[in-house]
Amino acid sequence: MNQPRIQITSTPSPSATLVVFRFKSDPQLPDVPVEEFSGSRNTTCLLRQGAARTLHVGLGPRERFVTDTLRQAAGVAVKGLLKLGVESVALDLRNLAPQAQAAVEGALLAAHRFEEFRPTEARRKHGLRSLEVCVTREAQAQAKVDAMAGAHIAEATNLTRAVGDLPPNVLTPATLARKAQALARELGIRCRVWDERQLRREGFGGILAVGQGSSNPPRLIRLDSPAPGKGAPTVVVVGKAITFDSGGISIKPADRMEEMKWDKMGGCAVLGILQAVRRLRLPVHLIGLIPSAENMPSAGAYRPSDLVTAWDGNTIEVLNTDAEGRIVLADAIAYARETCNPDLIIDLATLTGACVVALGGRRAGLFSGDESLRSRFFAAGEETGDRVWPLPVGEAALLFEAIAACSTPMTMVACDHGHRCWPCSFLRCLAPIAAGSRRSGRWRRC
Repeated sequence: MNQPRIQITSTPSPSATLVVFRFKSDPQLPDVPVEEFSGSRNTTCLLRQGAARTLHVGLGPRERFVTDTLRQAAGVAVKGLLKLGVESVALDLRNLAPQAQAAVEGALLAAHRFEEFRPTEARRKHGLRSLEVCVTREAQAQAKVDAMAGAHIAEATNLTRAVGDLPPNVLTPATLARKAQALARELGIRCRVWDERQLRREGFGGILAVGQGSSNPPRLIRLDSPAPGKGAPTVVVVGKAITFDSGGISIKPADRMEEMKWDKMGGCAVLGILQAVRRLRLPVHLIGLIPSAENMPSAGAYRPSDLVTAWDGNTIEVLNTDAEGRIVLADAIAYARETCNPDLIIDLATLTGACVVALGGRRAGLFSGDESLRSRFFAAGEETGDRVWPLPVGEAALLFEAIAACSTPMTMVACDHGHRCWPCSFLRCLAPIAAGSRRSGRWRRC
C-alpha cells in the first residue's frame, strides 16, 4: 500500500487543493447562502478562484467539537476530493494544530480503497499522492511529530482492513501465517507459527477441533515485539482469526453468510496493532497471538456433544459448533497465561452477532473485571472514534453453577438470554487469578 507524501508547511503549494475547516459560529462565506453552507458538521462547499480550489468543511458547533470531529471532517474532505480527481491536498490547521494527528488519520483512512481484485479499468484513476499539513511556523515541530504518528496509525489500520477484506479462498490460515511472517521480517520482530502437526504435538486441542472439518488446516501465530527499553510491561493481544465461519455442523443461515469472511478481524487487528506499536516505538513488550482456523462442516468436522481438551488440560463440551470463537481463544489465552508472563491480556474477537443487536454497529462491546482498565479503554475509544461500551461479564458463580450441572469441567454454556456476556464469562474462567492456577497473581485479563 503506497502512502502519500506528508509535508508540514506554513503555506500550501499552488498545486494542492486547500481544505479549510469552519465552525458554525465562524463568519459566513461571502456570496454563499447559508442554505448552501452553514458550517454544519461534515457539510462541504467547494469554491474556485481561477485554477485554485478551496474546499470548506463544516465542524458544527464549536462547543461540541472533539478530536474525532476533525478526524471525520478530514476524511469527508479527502473522499470528496478524490472523486474529483484531486491528488494533492493541503489541510489548513493553523487554528487546529494540536489535532494534526487526528486530521492526518482521517485523511489517510479515507484515501484507502480495496481494489486488489478489480480489473484495471475499474480501479480508481487518481489516488492521494501528497498531503500537506499547514500550521504556523511555531507549531511545525510538534505538528510533524503528531502527523507522523497519525500516518503510522492510519497505515496500520489500513493494513488491518486490507487483510480483512481478502476472500476466504485467498486468505486461509496458512496464508495469514505467511502474511504475519512477512510483516515480522519488515518490522524486525520475531514470529513463530504452529502448523497442525505442531499444534497436535503441543496439545492445542481447541484450535485443532475447530479446524478439523476444513481442508485448510489451522495455525497458531505468535509475534513478539520487544520494548525499546527495560522495565516495560508485557501485554499480550489475542485475536480470533476464523478465516471463514460457516458455523460448522451447527451451520449458519445462508442469508449474509458471505460476511463471515470477516470473522478473522480480531487476528487482522493484531497485525495492525503490532505494526503501529513498532513504528511508534511505544514502551511496551507486545506479544500478538492469532489462533486461526476455518470452521466448516464435513465428515471430519467436530460435532455438538464432542469433548475437546484445551491446551491447559481443561475439557470443553461442545453444545454448538458455531461457538467456535471461544474454543480457539481458550487455547490461546491459556497459552498466554502460562508462557508469556503477561501484565495484561487483551482479546479481540467477532465473538457473536448478539453484540450488534445490543449496541448497533457504532460501538464494540467491552468486557473487563477491572474498573480502571474499563475506564481507560472507554476514554481511548471516545478519543479515537473507535468507541466501546462496557457490558457485564456474566456472574462467575452462576457460570460455575451451570458448569457443575454438566458432564464435563468446562461446558460451553447455552442460555436463552445474555448471549454476548456468557462467552466472555466462559473465557474469563480460563484466566483465573485465584491461587491454585498454574500462574497466579500479577497478570490481569480484559
